[in-house]
Amino acid sequence: MAKTTNDRKAFAVGGGIGSMAAAAFMIRDGGVPGANITIYEALPVLGGSLDAAGNPGEGYSLRGGRMLTTDNYECTWGLFKSIPSLSDPNKSVFDETIAFNERIKSHSRARLVDGNRAIVDVTSMGFTMRDRVELVRLAEASEQTLGASRITDWLSPEFFTTKFWYMWATTFAFQPWHSAVEFKRYLHRFMKEFSRIETLAGVKRTIFNQYDSLVRPLERWLEKQGVHILKGCTVIDLDLTNVDGKVAITALKYQRNGKTESIAVGGDDLVFLQNASMTDASSLGSMTKAPEPLTKNRSGGWALWEKLAKTNTEFGNPAAFNSSIPESYWESFTVTLKEPAFFDQMEAFTNNKAGTGGLVTFKDSRWLMSVVLAHQPHFANQPAGVYVFWGYALRPDRIGDFIAKPMSECSGTEILRELCGHLNFDFDTTFQTALCIPCRMPYITSMFMPRAKGDRPLPVPHCSKNLAFVSQFVEIPDDVVFTVEYSVRAAQMAVCALLDIKREVPPILHHDQSLKVNFDAVVKAFK
Repeated sequence: MAKTTNDRKAFAVGGGIGSMAAAAFMIRDGGVPGANITIYEALPVLGGSLDAAGNPGEGYSLRGGRMLTTDNYECTWGLFKSIPSLSDPNKSVFDETIAFNERIKSHSRARLVDGNRAIVDVTSMGFTMRDRVELVRLAEASEQTLGASRITDWLSPEFFTTKFWYMWATTFAFQPWHSAVEFKRYLHRFMKEFSRIETLAGVKRTIFNQYDSLVRPLERWLEKQGVHILKGCTVIDLDLTNVDGKVAITALKYQRNGKTESIAVGGDDLVFLQNASMTDASSLGSMTKAPEPLTKNRSGGWALWEKLAKTNTEFGNPAAFNSSIPESYWESFTVTLKEPAFFDQMEAFTNNKAGTGGLVTFKDSRWLMSVVLAHQPHFANQPAGVYVFWGYALRPDRIGDFIAKPMSECSGTEILRELCGHLNFDFDTTFQTALCIPCRMPYITSMFMPRAKGDRPLPVPHCSKNLAFVSQFVEIPDDVVFTVEYSVRAAQMAVCALLDIKREVPPILHHDQSLKVNFDAVVKAFK
């Protein structure tokens, strides 16, 4: 006899937003008691890539921050309408976020800065007629036609020097050699942003960083529902069997506190696996030391998916994504300051107060460096008089313009000296109290690597009886990776499928089918 939802247990492997969302959807939509759900996370905190840590004394650090919009993200906001804010339990996280963005509006006035330290006029995208024709040809090609091709297979070298490319690439972290399919999906999914890419007016931000604003309230809600959360716990293997021609998970093996243990998975129990992580093998540096160059061999983020993929082709092909670190890595840095000199100079230079400007990209920099000054405080525990900003570079393997070494070999001090060079700021007066923590991420854009059909598993593969995949490395038609939405949508799809929930997963809003959106995009392209 099949178990009811009151008896069925669920096991989530990995504590990122995908697993957390799956647990929430099981409780909210599937009627599964929270006490029947366990999340296993190798790190001492939940949230996965939505991380943030530190303090004023040692410096704050976050690997990155995903772009949010309220014109998309249908599943994400649908979830966070159900999650109470930590600051006001009578408000949802969604309501809190909307209210914040009504108060602090984005409108960048210095999206690109050139090598002469001048703000670039970005009212025009800088397209030639050939650029426009090639971009339309790529955008209208079928995914079958695009196949495993790269963006460079469809666009001429000159396209990658347009103002549009500098803005689009740094907003979404695209490289020219990335997947043409993924680039096309972005063009369609975010077509509404095409006409305002120079101001980033469509970007929405959370009150604090996304760990404090999204992960912590969701974790608090899950705990109140009775969900078991095991941190410092690494799942190393899954036992498989065949049940009625389908693959079923019968046990999980995990390591915790130096011991290897096993837990049985019943015939009607469910397993949700976060297959791989874009921030796997990340490493931090300091003001005096560059981050250590780690690989997946020094971490466990890919190992379980690689094991599973060998057992069934429907479980995907991780090698398509993790085989070329030089094509999938970049480096970020978080800077903590105890005086406002840098923020004051940036406000005077950009004419944007912190929180209203978005990315400032130094388009001619060899590292292709960008910085962003969020509304302060950016961390929930950040005291008055402390300022935090974040930056990243898409070409950390290149020699700097002012520091004669690759960014990947630079300390925090050297990164700040390079930044001062691009802005013509005096290092000693601007950063005398700075703490800059660099972060190397070898697989950060591995999801963008060219892929073939079948390289990414479905959220619930056809061959699976009780296993679902919830991550950036699953296949969801029309949606785009490197977003919070992708993981949350995968989780909702998986929960609805495995629990046979009739509630509809919110459909993707196809703004690219709007006449106005298309008209605005055409006007922008021909400016």
